[in-house]
Parts: sequence; structure tokens; C-alpha cells
Amino acid sequence: MIFKLERIEVQSRKDMEMINITPQVERVTAESGVRNGLVLVMTTHTSSGLLVTEGIECLERDVLAHLERLAPKNPPPGTYGYWHNRYLDFDGRLGFNAGDHLKSILSGVNCFFPIENGKIVRGSRQCVYFVEYDGPLARTVVVQVIGES
Repeated sequence: MIFKLERIEVQSRKDMEMINITPQVERVTAESGVRNGLVLVMTTHTSSGLLVTEGIECLERDVLAHLERLAPKNPPPGTYGYWHNRYLDFDGRLGFNAGDHLKSILSGVNCFFPIENGKIVRGSRQCVYFVEYDGPLARTVVVQVIGES
């Protein structure tokens, strides 16, 4: 049984963006030597996410716009506020990114795929995206490959 864990560094360039990490996940899987098993991908951050969807730019824009409507960074005046956006007395920091945490909850923080004959089993248009909600920042994604050679 093979267990391989690798950390991928992702550098976002915008406040919100989708970064296709499919090639990195495929590389880690191929280098693991696993012929049949599973690959798990997970972000280690609470204001980012992982999504599996079709890899086209117009859909990337649609996803980000929809998530921003569901959990805006700044709710419209007179509607509601976020309890997280305040001085956090338990650690002395200022909470300002509740909308970004909510987007992470909506999108999810992990995904997994089966591996068959050394290749990730996924739909022909499926891509793995790291999604930044609170950038630009350097981020870490963990890829865990488990299986038999």
C-alpha cells in the first residue's frame, strides 16, 4: 500500500479567483506510483475552497459572482451584518472576512477522485480548482494519494 502526501503552494493574484490545479494534482498522482486507489485534495485555509467544475473562463466568472451574491464581503447597508466582522477578543485580531469564510463553507474545502491504472478518473470536462476568497495570498493545498502499485 502506498501513502503519499504532498503540499502544493498556490499563489493567488486577486481578491477572488479560481486557479486550475488539475495539472498539479495529476502530477502528484502520477509520481506516487499508485495504480489503483484514491486521491484526496484539501485546502488548509478557512477562507478558500476547492471546486470541481468545467474548466472555462465564463463559468469561473459565473461561480465567483454567484458566491459573492450569496455571501457578500460587505452586506448591503440596512440589511444585516456579520458577527465575525469585529474585534475578536479571544485572539486580539480584527475579524473582517466573514463573507469569505461563508463562501468556503458553500464551496467546500476538499474533493477526491478514484485512481484507475495510474490515472485520475474524472469527467472529460472536470477540472480541480483552488478558489481564493480572501487574497491575494500564498496558500497551501494538500494532495494525499492512497492505493496500490
